[in-house]
Amino acid sequence: MFKNVGESSLDEITLEKGFYVLHFQNESNKVQSFERAIDSTFIQMHFCLRGNSKFLFNEGGYTFDVLDNRSILLYNPQRTLPINLEIQPKTTLVSLLISIEKFHSLFSKESGYIPFLSDENSNRKFYDDTEIKATVAMVLHQIINSNINNSIRELYVKGKIYELLSLHFQKEENTDAEYCPFLVDEQNVLKIRKAKDIIISRMAEPPSLQELALEIGLNLKKLKEGFKQIYGDTVYSFLFDYKMEHARKLLESNLYNVNEVGSQVGYSTASHFIAAFKKKFGTTPKKYVMSLNK
Repeated sequence: MFKNVGESSLDEITLEKGFYVLHFQNESNKVQSFERAIDSTFIQMHFCLRGNSKFLFNEGGYTFDVLDNRSILLYNPQRTLPINLEIQPKTTLVSLLISIEKFHSLFSKESGYIPFLSDENSNRKFYDDTEIKATVAMVLHQIINSNINNSIRELYVKGKIYELLSLHFQKEENTDAEYCPFLVDEQNVLKIRKAKDIIISRMAEPPSLQELALEIGLNLKKLKEGFKQIYGDTVYSFLFDYKMEHARKLLESNLYNVNEVGSQVGYSTASHFIAAFKKKFGTTPKKYVMSLNK
């Protein structure tokens, strides 16, 4: 059983029956282990904000990793999936355990676009591995770094978890190719993905939309519409979120000061970077680093 020892900690919050949040923080230089019984009526969602964790099943006969900035969703109504977890050094992991009954009550109107809630999949196992969206990561950090009074902490966390779930599953509405005529053309999809790669690789000095459209071989209108359909956001709004998440990770590394981080993500002055970071995360880069050191 994982215990709060030295630089390692486990925080478990019971939001209500059948609805739990676990926060693992391993700041030590050793692998930490955690075990927890859980029956087959639960959906497991694991968000690795940094580092790496490994889940073991069948006494280690089957394993899978939850890697940095990835989330895993597990559901198998036909067998129990007890948590047997190895948390690597310098790892932050947040897990949600939600009974399928509770989950249905939250998403009853949205079951049409959440695959494992459909009638035909109700008794089938489900597995999903996705990148943590920037908006979801922000909510997770708000939960972890909150200094809310204990008397209302559960209420605060519960509200944030509802926000997290809505943001995490929102993508299904916007990215399902069957409902987006634009995405039927595979070449268009490849061009839009190339556009995303270009703006990320040149985040410090991104091209204009017109330059980007010319480079990928799409007209400006198709670039704008296609990017919004695939990634659920405008080009520059997506880039802003990406830059802020990248900046946050650079700050967490403690390898760069605020000016250097701002410069790496494309801000010519520290004041502009500080304003952008505060707009995104509600705090300044300096205060964010101080909160991590605490």
